[in-house]
Amino acid sequence: MPLFAIVDDDKAMREALCELIEVFDFACLTFDGSESFLAAHAPGRFAGLVTDLNLLGESGLQLQQRLKTLDPALPVIIISAQADLATRTRVLASGAMAYLTKPINDQVLLTHLNAALVQGRETFEPN
Repeated sequence: MPLFAIVDDDKAMREALCELIEVFDFACLTFDGSESFLAAHAPGRFAGLVTDLNLLGESGLQLQQRLKTLDPALPVIIISAQADLATRTRVLASGAMAYLTKPINDQVLLTHLNAALVQGRETFEPN
């Protein structure tokens, strides 16, 4: 069963996202910030990462940029309450596979989780 990581400093949001991901028949682990996630991270452990843009301490965007070096194949979905085009453009240009605004649409999230699984398989397939 694919395992997704959720990083959000809002406990209620972490739990809600995890419950939703479990409804989709995926497994999830939640983390309250980038440091707790990185302590549990190992390349290949997670099928994808869903992180809030605005975290206490290191932002979701900074976390995503660190992961480019640590685990470049890990698909990252960034979520935020900020719906402005400039933020969306910056996040996607940084390498995130998706930028979703709150409230998160269940079906849109599922589409991106499935895309993360495909992206991960494509990354690890031999040429």
